[in-house]
Amino acid sequence: HRHPSWPTMSTKEQDKKKDGTDASPEAEKAVGNESCSIRSETNISHSQQDREKKDLQTLKGFDRQKHVGFILGLDKKTDTFEYHVTEHLRMSGIYWGATCMALLGELGKMDKDSIIKFIGACKHKNGGYSGNINHDPHLLYTLSAVQILALFGELDNGLDKELVSEYVAGLQQEDGSFVGDKWGEVDTRFSYCALNCLALLGKLDKINVKKATDFVSKCRNFDGGYGAVPGAESHAGQIFCCVAALAIGGAVDEIDKNLLGWWLCERQLPCGGLNGRPEKKEDVCYSWWVLSALSILGKIPWISREKLAKFILRCQDNKDGGISDRPENMPDVFHTFFGQYYSVNLC
Repeated sequence: HRHPSWPTMSTKEQDKKKDGTDASPEAEKAVGNESCSIRSETNISHSQQDREKKDLQTLKGFDRQKHVGFILGLDKKTDTFEYHVTEHLRMSGIYWGATCMALLGELGKMDKDSIIKFIGACKHKNGGYSGNINHDPHLLYTLSAVQILALFGELDNGLDKELVSEYVAGLQQEDGSFVGDKWGEVDTRFSYCALNCLALLGKLDKINVKKATDFVSKCRNFDGGYGAVPGAESHAGQIFCCVAALAIGGAVDEIDKNLLGWWLCERQLPCGGLNGRPEKKEDVCYSWWVLSALSILGKIPWISREKLAKFILRCQDNKDGGISDRPENMPDVFHTFFGQYYSVNLC
């Protein structure tokens, strides 16, 4: 069968072909190009296999079962200082823990009914959700609630998508930015939260997406990075939020991918870990912020995956499970999620 990229041969050329004479130069070139393409695809396949083998070798020390036990035990430690000082962000804590379990293939071990009941108790009449029962609604926790329901496949079971989307849309300002709640703080984190939440609900048409992405683009700095508001310092956490918001809003072409990719890859330190800004210490959470942004940009090969994975493994609690911000520190659900996302997913 003739390859679709080959030129159509004239009758004279076809006669030559039947006579056993040489094919046309164009046909020979096409055959050569196809052979090169096949060899290239084969090389890519082999390279991918080699990389996967190397990643598996690097991650041999990743203790899945201890991390599962760590996550499942979090809600039982109600007498700890950490449990009470994180009361205000319980909704996000559940999202981090549930996502960890989903990545590990153990989401079914979570108490789904209790979680759904908790989310319902955090719902407010205006469509927003709070970080805990009897707290004020906020865009951050509204996104976490929607994400948890999506993880459990419950978005279409009782969630008032119209009311939630109206709450989110009502937080957009005239300049396209978003405030987190009625108190009026503007931050590109909230732009990401709004776009992500509405995308999950299938309600992006509720806002002015163009204005939203234009505001995010105004927060770009000379180094290619993004800050919380126009003129604010570039920060890896804000960069993820801005890059993801632009991607969801269909404006990823507004990003200077090479310049930003360079800034992001410079966040890797000799220890293998990543920091959030120049001259700062490494922290496991930036495995998410930096890697996710690099993934959207298609620049993950610009850092050493192996060195980063080894750094994360050094931050594991080999006794009780969980991952900390740095080696020898106490693990928590926040860093366990961000460390596991890289270890399980991006690797």
